[in-house]
Amino acid sequence: MPLPINIEELFHGQSVEWERLEFKAGWNPEDVLRTICAFANDFHNLGGGYILLGVSETDGVPVLPPVGLKQNLDKIQKEILELGHRIHPPYHPAIAPYIVEGKQVLVL
Repeated sequence: MPLPINIEELFHGQSVEWERLEFKAGWNPEDVLRTICAFANDFHNLGGGYILLGVSETDGVPVLPPVGLKQNLDKIQKEILELGHRIHPPYHPAIAPYIVEGKQVLVL
């Protein structure tokens, strides 16, 4: 199921990292867990946020083409679900794989 965002706008619009948007070049479970926790807390009631895995950034702006994820996306998605059990109460973000400029990225 696609996420309720326009992926092209995240890459080609005026998007920069902020409280609702985080770009991560690679898959680092602990780093992603910290960001998921921050978005789940949502102190300002912004409705969570988006983490784009496989996308590096410079000064908060995505670098294109994305670096992509070399790992098996199914394996990463399973690990993300396992990470959700480490948060109390358990939290499981929506996850969607995309191909952007020929590279695999995951959007949480």
